[in-house]
Amino acid sequence: QLQASGGGLVQAGGSLRLSCTASTRTFTTYAMGWFRQAPGREREFVAGVNWSGNDKNYADSVKGRCTISRDNAKNTVYLQVNSLKPEDTAVYSCAAAWGARSAAYYVTEGLYDYWGQGTLVTVSS
Repeated sequence: QLQASGGGLVQAGGSLRLSCTASTRTFTTYAMGWFRQAPGREREFVAGVNWSGNDKNYADSVKGRCTISRDNAKNTVYLQVNSLKPEDTAVYSCAAAWGARSAAYYVTEGLYDYWGQGTLVTVSS
């Protein structure tokens, strides 16, 4: 089970840190990812991190503004989003993909085994 939190209403230019905690004893066997779905649009990949946390991958739309990290001792993955824009408004979901490949591999939804319920981020202009 994945539990995401940290969403909310923020002004453009602001920052948020999203968290996702997993209820599992085998957290380190999973790569973790963040996806988002804006109203009327398909869900898209935002960022991913490999099992150890030393390999990360970002969508071009957020590169330079986002940082994904994980704390394996706390079974938690984070997404720090800075310089928020109105087009970042979406439901952000975390997901877990079993495996030890590089972060660049885990960019498609079908590779993920478990999904959290999502947390809404609304950016006002």
